[in-house]
Amino acid sequence: MPATNPGPPVSASRAALKDLAPGVFRQRLLVEGFYGGAMTEARVRDSLLGLAAALDLRTYGEPVVFQPDSGMGKDENAGFDAFVPLIDSGISGYFWAAAGFFSILVYTCKGFDADTAVATARDLMAAEGELVAHSF
Repeated sequence: MPATNPGPPVSASRAALKDLAPGVFRQRLLVEGFYGGAMTEARVRDSLLGLAAALDLRTYGEPVVFQPDSGMGKDENAGFDAFVPLIDSGISGYFWAAAGFFSILVYTCKGFDADTAVATARDLMAAEGELVAHSF
């Protein structure tokens, strides 16, 4: 699925970490921003699968989506936590309902295009404001 909305600028950073396992390839990308529209379990599931497909990452199971019951934590932290397993690792997503905020972590042992990941996340989340992307 090609990204269609380039949107506002993306604040990007690349952290310098000591590579404890130089023989193990891994790529990590954290994307955060504010989503538009209502967040539902189905949208969370479809978004994780859509992101995997856009990056040509193969899943081997359905996304697992959690929505803690009311009163289990702080109201301002209510929303969804989700994970989809990939042949080459996984994608995690966290979605705050009250704030309309999302945080998605793509962690793979296969390379992917980070710009495509950010643009796809922007589209899937209907994000209109600035996004923050952090590769490490």
